[in-house]
Amino acid sequence: MHRVEHLTDTQERVLRCIRQAIADRGEAPTVQEIGEAVGMSSRSSVHYQLVELETQQAIVREPGRARGIRLA
Repeated sequence: MHRVEHLTDTQERVLRCIRQAIADRGEAPTVQEIGEAVGMSSRSSVHYQLVELETQQAIVREPGRARGIRLA
């Protein structure tokens, strides 16, 4: 797994949520599930964090898939 540095606290929480969901269920969480897990009510806020994590190469996203998030 790629070591990512300089993540914000929010990005760390989102990444932890994704890792945990994949470990527990074998699939990534949806944007809504991530928001619920980290206390964000706005899907656009979650989306922003996912874009930032993808930019930092912490995750890879598959457009058009609800659970299309993989760890980089």
